[in-house]
Amino acid sequence: MNGKAMSLSAQRPFPMLLVLAAALVVSIALVWFASASALATAAYAGGLVALGAGAAMLARQRPAREAEGFAAPDWAVTVAAIEREGEAIAITDRANRLTCANSSFVQWFGAGHAPPNLPVDRASLEVLARTAREAWRDGSAVASELVSGAGQHRWSGSAERAGRGEDYLVWRFTRIAEADTGVEIAALLAGPFGKLLSRAGIEAALVGTDGMIRAANPGFALRASGDAAATLAGQDYVSLLRSDERDRIYFAREGRRGVPQVLVHVPLGDPDAQRAPNADEAPSLMLLLDSGLGIGAGGDVSDQAATADLEALVGALPLGLAMTDRDGRFLLANPAFLRAVGSEDKGLPPFPSDLVVKEDKGALADAVRRFGRGPASHGDMAVRLRETPDDPVSLGLAGVRGLGDAAVLLSLADSTEETRLKRQVAQATKMQAVGQLAGGVAHDFNNVLTAIIGYCDLMLLRHTPGDSDYDDIQQIRANSNRAASLTRQLLAFSRQQTLRPEVLQLPDVVSEVSQLLKRLLGEKIALKVRHDRDLGPVRADPQQLEQVIVNLAVNARDAMHSNAPRRGGDSAMGTLTLATRKVTSRDVRRMGSDIIPIGDYTVLVVQDTGGGIPPDVLSKIFEPFFTTKEPGRGGSMGGTGLGLSTVYGIVKQSGGFIFADNVPGPAGQPEGARFTVYLPVHHGAIPAAGSRAGEGDAPASQWSGGGRILLVEDEDMVRAVAERALTRAGYTVTCCADGEEGLAAVANGGEFDLVVSDVVMPGMDGPAMARAIRRAKPDLPVLFMSGYAEEQLRSEIDIEAMYFIPKPFSVQQIGAKVGEVLGAAKA
Repeated sequence: MNGKAMSLSAQRPFPMLLVLAAALVVSIALVWFASASALATAAYAGGLVALGAGAAMLARQRPAREAEGFAAPDWAVTVAAIEREGEAIAITDRANRLTCANSSFVQWFGAGHAPPNLPVDRASLEVLARTAREAWRDGSAVASELVSGAGQHRWSGSAERAGRGEDYLVWRFTRIAEADTGVEIAALLAGPFGKLLSRAGIEAALVGTDGMIRAANPGFALRASGDAAATLAGQDYVSLLRSDERDRIYFAREGRRGVPQVLVHVPLGDPDAQRAPNADEAPSLMLLLDSGLGIGAGGDVSDQAATADLEALVGALPLGLAMTDRDGRFLLANPAFLRAVGSEDKGLPPFPSDLVVKEDKGALADAVRRFGRGPASHGDMAVRLRETPDDPVSLGLAGVRGLGDAAVLLSLADSTEETRLKRQVAQATKMQAVGQLAGGVAHDFNNVLTAIIGYCDLMLLRHTPGDSDYDDIQQIRANSNRAASLTRQLLAFSRQQTLRPEVLQLPDVVSEVSQLLKRLLGEKIALKVRHDRDLGPVRADPQQLEQVIVNLAVNARDAMHSNAPRRGGDSAMGTLTLATRKVTSRDVRRMGSDIIPIGDYTVLVVQDTGGGIPPDVLSKIFEPFFTTKEPGRGGSMGGTGLGLSTVYGIVKQSGGFIFADNVPGPAGQPEGARFTVYLPVHHGAIPAAGSRAGEGDAPASQWSGGGRILLVEDEDMVRAVAERALTRAGYTVTCCADGEEGLAAVANGGEFDLVVSDVVMPGMDGPAMARAIRRAKPDLPVLFMSGYAEEQLRSEIDIEAMYFIPKPFSVQQIGAKVGEVLGAAKA
C-alpha cells in the first residue's frame, strides 16, 4: 500500500506543472488588463517567479528529509514478529490502548481487553496497574503471579518500555503450568505396573498432544521395536502402528502376522471439565488390547476368565474405570470409580444410569447402549451424579470389542478431594470479599455517626433535663450509639476493629462471663463448664473473647428453644457445655488439617443440644446478615445476621480458627451443634498486669488545657464537629480540608502543639502528610482519627509519637484524648 502511494506521487508532478503554468499566464493577463500598467504587471510576474523558485527548492529538500527519517510503523510486520507459541505478547500506548497483539494474547485474554485491564481477579488487577506504573517510570517491571477471574488459570508477566519516543509498553505473559497429570501415569508405565499390563496382554503408551510418545510399558516397546528396554520417547505413536482395509489395527513391526488390536483412548485432561479434552488439548493414555484376549483353546469366549482378568487389571489403575456389557449392565468397577461416584460404601448399582440424577438417566442409558452395540469408538458426556447434583462431571465412554461380555469402558476421575478444596477456596474468597465490603461500608458510616453524635453532644450542652428537646436529642444519640455498635460488628467481621490484646488464661475469661451466661440462658438450660489442665496462655482482647462466648451461647440458647417442642413438654430444654482443651503440635499433625498450621493451641469448645445445624445452612452461618431467626430474637444481634459473623471476625483477627459441625446423637440424627475455637498459645514473656493503664493515665492528669491544634479532615461534617469540640475545650484550632493544606499550614510558619488528622484522604493522606511535617517538626505529636483498626494502622504507619482515636467519638472523648496526648508530649 505504501509502495503504491509512493508510485502515484512520482507520476503527478508533470501534469500539475502544466496546470500551474497555465494558471500563472491567466493571472498575469488579468493583471495587465486590470491595471494597464507594464510596471505593475512585471512586478506581479516577478513575485510569482520568486515564490515558484522557493517552492521548488523546498520540494527538492523534502524527499531528502523524508529519506533521513523513519517510515511509519507497519503493525502487520510487528504482529508477525511477536507471534510465539506459549507466550502472549501485546503492545499498548500511553493511553493503555491495545496497538497490536499476537494470537496467544487474543486466545487467553480476548481482543477486547488491553493491559493492565485484563479479565483477572482484583488482586491481579492491582498488580498489573502497579507494573504499568513502574514500567513507565523505570523502563521495565515484572508481575509475578496473575490469576484469572474464575481462578482457573495463572500467568506471570512483564512490561517493558519501547519505541522511538518510548511511548509504548511491550507486555509479555506466560502461563504457569499446572501439575502434569501424565507424570504419574508415565512413572507407572515405566515400573512394575507396566510389566503387569504387558502380562495381561495390554500394551500402553502415554502420548502427548503433539502425537509423540512420552512413555510406554515394556510390552509395547518390545512389540513396536523388538527391544523391551528401548526408549520410545519422542517417536510418533501412529508411525508404530498400521491398519488394513478393514480398519483393523496392527503393530507395524508385526504386520498382518500379528494379532489385531483394540485401541482404547483415555484422555487425561481436567476431571472437572464439562467435556473430555481432544487429543491436541491434553495427553492421552493409549491402550492396545489383543482382539483375541479371553479366547480359550476351543475357540469359545471364556467370559468369566476375561472378566476376572479385567477386574484385576482395572482395579490396579489409578483412574476411575468401570465396564458394562452390551445391555448396559455393570460388570465391574475399580475402587477409584466407586469413590468418584460416591458409592464406595453402597456398592455398584445395576446400571450406570442409577448413578446420575433423574434428568440425565435417559441420555446416559442411550449413550451406553450406543457405544456397546455400534462400532468401536469413544466420546464423553457431562452428567450430574446423584450424590453431588450441583457439580457436573465429565464421564468418558469407549466401546471395546473382544473382551468377552465387556462392551463399554466408563472412565471418571476421582475429584472428591479437589472439589472439596475448590469449595473451601471459593468460600474463603467470598468471605474475604464480603469482609472488605463490610469494612469499607462501616468506615464510611462511622464518619456520618461521628457527626451525628458530635452535634447531639453540642446540643445537649445548650439544653438541660426537662427541656422539650432534651429527651429527643437523647433519643437521637442513643440510636446513633446503637448504629455505632452495628458498625463495630461489621468491623469485627472484616477484622478491622481496634483490639486491646492481653496475655491471658482462657478459663479466666470463661469464669468472668459464666454468671452473665446463667442469666441469659435461663433456668431451663443447664450450663456445664470443664477445663483441661496445663492450658497455655493466649494473646487476645478479653472483652472481645467475652463477646465471642456470649454470641455463641445466645445462638445455642435460641437453637435449644426452637428444639424444645421436639424434646417434649416444659422440662429442661437442654444443656450448654463450655470446655477448654489443650492441643499440642503433635495433635495438630495427627489431625492432618490443611487449614490449621502446626503448633500449640488452647481450644474453646461450645456445644449445645439444640438439634444441630442443617447441612445446607452449615456453610453459610458465618456470612454477615445471614440468619434463620425472626427479627428481634436473640438479643441485640438477634435477626441481624451479625452474631456469628462477629465471632468469626474476632477469632480470625486474634490469629485463631473457628469450625462448626454437628454432634451425632444416639439415633444417628444430630444431637446438637459444636463450635470449636483454636487460639494459638502465646510463648513470649507475660507482661505485668495493669502496666498499660498506668502509663497512659499519668500524663493526662498533669495537663491543664490550652494549645494550638492543626485539624486536618476531608469530611466537612466531621471537621466542623471536631473544631467546635476542641474550641469549647479552650484550644486554638486551625482547620484544613486535606493533607496538602495541612502541610502548607506548617510550611508557612504555623506553630502548633498537636496535629489531629484523618488517615484516608484524597490526594495526600494523613500518614504522608505526617511524615512530611516530621521532616520540619520532628517532635510534633500526631493524633490520627480513623474507623479502621489501630493495630492495622500501626503496622502500616511507622511514625514515632503517633496516637489514635477510633471513630465515631463524642465531644467529650476527643477533648479528653487531645488532653491526654498533649500531657504526654509535655511531660
